Amino acid sequence: MPRTRYPRIFPTMSTNTPMTPEELDRLARKRAGAKMGWYLHAAVYVIVNLFVFAMSQYAFGNRAWSVFPLLGWGLGLALHGASVWLVGAGGELRERMVKKERDRLQRNQDRRDGT
Repeated sequence: MPRTRYPRIFPTMSTNTPMTPEELDRLARKRAGAKMGWYLHAAVYVIVNLFVFAMSQYAFGNRAWSVFPLLGWGLGLALHGASVWLVGAGGELRERMVKKERDRLQRNQDRRDGT
């Protein structure tokens, strides 16, 4: 196996070499921590925005200004969720992209070696 330029910091399941139990445990803890971080973020989002909504409706008139922080923070929460479940280390989308790129690089290398 050729040596890569960068060390393998975040091992993934798509590599050909099996991971050690310690690597599996470290990766599982990292993924679980990322998901727990998102759950905490979502809980704080709901609690704070309920409070902000109540303030906008009952304390400072009945104008719907609370929708602006709700949408802005909601976008941040959605991006955080995408980074945890779709693109994060070990995410399925990331794994497919890595495999596709690896296959493309292998085809290019095979063409150079064959011609």
